[in-house]
Parts: sequence; structure tokens; C-alpha cells
Amino acid sequence: VQLVESGGGVVQAGDSLRLSCTVSGSTFSLYSMGWYRRTPGHQRELVARIGNVDGRTNYADSVKGRFTISRDNAKATTDLQMNDLKPEDTAVYFCYADLSLVRGGIANPSQDYWGQGTQVTVSS
Repeated sequence: VQLVESGGGVVQAGDSLRLSCTVSGSTFSLYSMGWYRRTPGHQRELVARIGNVDGRTNYADSVKGRFTISRDNAKATTDLQMNDLKPEDTAVYFCYADLSLVRGGIANPSQDYWGQGTQVTVSS
């Protein structure tokens, strides 16, 4: 299974970016998906997550009202629309997917899979 992110870059404060993540490589059942970010010297922070069946979303307080997470189950993708970016949003953003591999028609226990990360830099 591979998670490939795209959409990072260098922008100015107040600009927008859209991150995308695609899951591929095997037969699987997708559960929750989401995005974390990490800055030097800080713990990894959950930015946003989205559930599978009901699409329930959770956001870090610092991004509420500015970021929107979405998913397309048919395409096995999740996007993070980031508006009104601030310098403190500068980080490496990682996509994750909680999924179970399906082999021989049997679903294995689910676990988290991660993308390689994409850099977002916001200048003031």
C-alpha cells in the first residue's frame, strides 16, 4: 500500500493551498483518513481527520474555520483545503489512512499507513 501526497509548496500568509493524498497498491478497506503535521522541535499534531461511513470530521482548534478535509472513497483519496494560511501553519504535512488489507476475501486487522510528507511553507 502506498500513500502519495501532493500539493505542498511555498505561499504567502493569507493564501490557499490544497493537499491531496491517494491510496493505492493493494486491495483494502478504508476507514478513517486524515492529515498530521510536524514542525522541527514539536510533536506531530493532528490537523484533521474524516471518518468513513458518516464522514464525520475533526479539526485541530488552530485550523478550524480555515481548513476543510474531504474524501472520495471511490478514488481512495483525501484532500485538505487550506485557506487563510498563516506562518504558524508551516510544517511537513503527512497523510494517513486507517485501512485493512484484504487477502483472499478476508480483511486483516486495520492499521495506519502514512505518506512520505509534503512541505508547506507560509511566509509572512
